[in-house]
Amino acid sequence: MSLGDAGYSSSDALGDAFFPLYQWLFDDSSDFVAGVETKLAEARRDETVELFLSRALGVGAIVGILFWIVGTLLGWVLFVTVISTDTIIGLYIANDALLAFINAIKVPALILLTGFFFGSIGFAAGFGGLVGVPYMQAGERKREINMLLPDAIAFMYALSMGGMNQLEILSAMAKADDTYGEVALEFRSIVQETEYFDTDYRSAVRNRSMETPSDELGQFLTDMLSIVNSGGDMTDFLSDKKDKHMRTAKQEQELTLDTLELFGEMYMTLSLFPLLLIIILVIMSMMGNSKTTLLYGTVYALIPLVGVGFLVLVSTVKEDEPGDGYLRLNEDEDGDAASTGREPGLFDLGLIERFRGEGALFERIYSREGTHEAKWLFTHPHLFFKRHPLYTLGLTVPVALVILGLAVAQGTAPTSLSRMQSNPIAGTFVWVYVPLYIIFLPLAVFRLWNLRSRRRVVNNLSDDLRKLSSANDTGLTLLESIRTVSETSSGKLAEEFRVIHAKVNYGTSLRDALVEFNNKYHIPRLARTLKLVSKAQEASSQISAVLTTAAQASETQDDLERERKSRTRMQIVIIMMTYFTLLAVMAILKVKFLDVMAGLATQASSGASSSAGGGQMSFGANIDIQMMNMLFFHAVTIQGVLSGFIAGYIRDADLLSGVKFAIVLPTVALLVFAFI
Repeated sequence: MSLGDAGYSSSDALGDAFFPLYQWLFDDSSDFVAGVETKLAEARRDETVELFLSRALGVGAIVGILFWIVGTLLGWVLFVTVISTDTIIGLYIANDALLAFINAIKVPALILLTGFFFGSIGFAAGFGGLVGVPYMQAGERKREINMLLPDAIAFMYALSMGGMNQLEILSAMAKADDTYGEVALEFRSIVQETEYFDTDYRSAVRNRSMETPSDELGQFLTDMLSIVNSGGDMTDFLSDKKDKHMRTAKQEQELTLDTLELFGEMYMTLSLFPLLLIIILVIMSMMGNSKTTLLYGTVYALIPLVGVGFLVLVSTVKEDEPGDGYLRLNEDEDGDAASTGREPGLFDLGLIERFRGEGALFERIYSREGTHEAKWLFTHPHLFFKRHPLYTLGLTVPVALVILGLAVAQGTAPTSLSRMQSNPIAGTFVWVYVPLYIIFLPLAVFRLWNLRSRRRVVNNLSDDLRKLSSANDTGLTLLESIRTVSETSSGKLAEEFRVIHAKVNYGTSLRDALVEFNNKYHIPRLARTLKLVSKAQEASSQISAVLTTAAQASETQDDLERERKSRTRMQIVIIMMTYFTLLAVMAILKVKFLDVMAGLATQASSGASSSAGGGQMSFGANIDIQMMNMLFFHAVTIQGVLSGFIAGYIRDADLLSGVKFAIVLPTVALLVFAFI
């Protein structure tokens, strides 16, 4: 390979340059090298451990040198111009010659030590950060595999019930990466090893069981291999494993919800800590020991840090549902926008994207399609924002900025700290609440509209799958069963079944109609169900057992969802009650403490001015009441926004789910402080 080849990147050159250092530092048989090599395999990174560690050494050396230069310059600034070096340790040295030598090398030594310290930090950050990437990638793959494994086994069981043999099941799983993600990629490795490396599939399964990052999948492959070698019944084996992993999924959710309950109790304590600190600092200010900087730091730094830190802590436990919910129209193609059959959008015109550049006719169709989409966008903006709620930010953020600019130009928005302190509610309303409402209200409305319209489809999914299974068991084909269920059922799913039946009657294949229906709503749970049904119906139209399996899997998902909502509802109540407690305490402090202190200070000042000679300052007279009012109001506002996002993330593992809470909670604080 020449240096001009596209495959030879600068990172490869960096790895080659530091390969001698790798050979000098590491032994190929060391545990560290073996561990990194294992993680590279688990992360599906196609590079050797030697090149990877050599590159990591190179990155660490470069970052270390940069940090060393910065540290040396910082040491020179500190020890030459800022910090006095006359007395560093304070030891008494009687020998004048030794003392003179120490004084001569003291400053250069301190500068070198500072540079070495920063350089070591830089090398550790560069080398350790790069080495940690495959560990994080392997951990993320393990999490996704464990989440999708129960549904993947149910998919394999349904295919086995449909009459597929072991190799066909492996091949079908390998092509199902649009639904089963990393699990399908593990099976794809097995299929590719058998096809391209002339390895028997038993050895390929054994190799993958040792290289997968998921212990659950590794154990499943090992058990499957033992069934294959012993000639056991694969269908019974998959049925047992399906039930086992469904129970395991419930146990994992129980553990997750128990951990979230513990986190809820932690949050109740941690979120009240800034409140206690504010009370202590106010009392210290009353006693004449003003801590204004600490008050500002508590409100504008500590409260956000506690909220963001707790959000990060919850994200380590709370697991979102993997996958985007889209299915490919053609399993043999990559998952690009055209092959997934997604609806046309602002930056994707759908199927015509695949034929762009093929000729003048296709260019004309592409142009007309773009014009059609633009007209539809301007005539149906509400439907466009329903499909893409985040696109509302492209409209609301500029509007909010324009309104803020006009408010500043007209003098409505305070531009100084003194003006903000004199009227904190009005100033905060202009700077915080107006942008909050303009940006978050449309986003919350369109997102809720989007979610409700999509969730209506899966409300009756389990029952309709049972009906499909019963109809199919009477001898009807799958298409006839879909028509029967659509005529005897109600709801959004029944309407979509009628559309599917009509599409097939007009020439669309049943699989394509199911995929188009799925991609209209792109719900991961629905995608896994329709993937199972569409794959099974390719082998036979009598798939009653497969539909029953799909119904059981859907019912299990319903049970998990109900339990999750029930348990997380308690966590949301804890967060809300904690916030309202903080709000009540802040309101009481303002009414019963700050306002009273303001009255006492006014009386003390009038009494002091009327008396001759004056006197000592009264207790609490040096408190800045306006500043305290502003800080109290800002504290509950910031806490309200953060508590809203935390509640939404705990509920749905999605930050956008907290937008509605982030509107309501600060609004309550605004109303309370406006009327007290």
